[in-house]
Amino acid sequence: MIKAGIVGYGYWGPNLARNFNSNPNFDLVAIADRDEKRRLMAAQHFPHVKVSAAAEEITRSPEIDVVAVATPVSSHFALAMQALENGKHVWIEKPITASSAEAAQIAEKAGQLNRVVMVDHTYLFTGSVRKMKEYVGGGQLGDLYYYDSVRVNLGLFQHDVNVIWDLATHDLSIMNYLLGPTARAVSALGPRHFNELEDVGYLTFFYDNNLIAHFHVNWLSPVKIRKTLVGGSRKMLVWNDLEQEETLKIYDKGVDIKTQKGVYDLLAEYRMGDMISPNIPHVEALKMEVDYFAECIKNSQNPHNDARAGFEVVRLLEASDRSLESNGAQIRLD
Repeated sequence: MIKAGIVGYGYWGPNLARNFNSNPNFDLVAIADRDEKRRLMAAQHFPHVKVSAAAEEITRSPEIDVVAVATPVSSHFALAMQALENGKHVWIEKPITASSAEAAQIAEKAGQLNRVVMVDHTYLFTGSVRKMKEYVGGGQLGDLYYYDSVRVNLGLFQHDVNVIWDLATHDLSIMNYLLGPTARAVSALGPRHFNELEDVGYLTFFYDNNLIAHFHVNWLSPVKIRKTLVGGSRKMLVWNDLEQEETLKIYDKGVDIKTQKGVYDLLAEYRMGDMISPNIPHVEALKMEVDYFAECIKNSQNPHNDARAGFEVVRLLEASDRSLESNGAQIRLD
């Protein structure tokens, strides 16, 4: 079994501990957190696991094969590098680091030491996103016109990153997974209402062939919305992550242009076909991700959500910050 240790037992740490502990490929042996109350909680839920206040007891332990980092993003780089230098495979919460330069160093170090680094882009392992990959990658939607996403709710305000770094990280990882890291420019706008961090954000990414991707993220919404639309020349797709059933819907709807002689001669026919909702297996995404992590370690293979994928997401976040500072100016990505 692969011996695992977790650094950080805050918001996401308990979910990681539960999945690593129940996975037959892993043996959860240690948890570290600086907060005494969290250590007491960890000890209560996992009495067989060694609990400590020092992260170094996990990152440097010769008995541990895997270190999962579930701490604030500002500490990701130091903890991950320390774990890699001590021969560990590393699981890192999103975003991978606070800068693309740090992410690039982690990717380089992992390659040098032949260690697996996985960034916890959990949504890539949901049944809906995996099914979307089939439709988009298989060309069933046709030529893509737009990718539109809304991820809003009331809170939770973060103290170290703005709403784009907090919420849009999910969507950017999904966008890169479905469309590839080929966006050529980004424009971002977002106000600050309570402190020096943006709490509402609008991102627009520009691709070749008139494809556009737009994201609305918000900590100040009275309702929680998790919805994505993808429009293509053949079919259109709607993903509502809050729906219990029919989470994903594929519409045979579109516009067929019969002539383009001029704007006054434009003749459009609207196609109104069937809607199908494919069956989506209800399996916890984090469970599938932990299974995949074990598979990558055992087979010495790079996961699709490796450090390089994490680097690409942070690169987009940094470019978005530069656009915010320039009042929405387009920032080139190539």
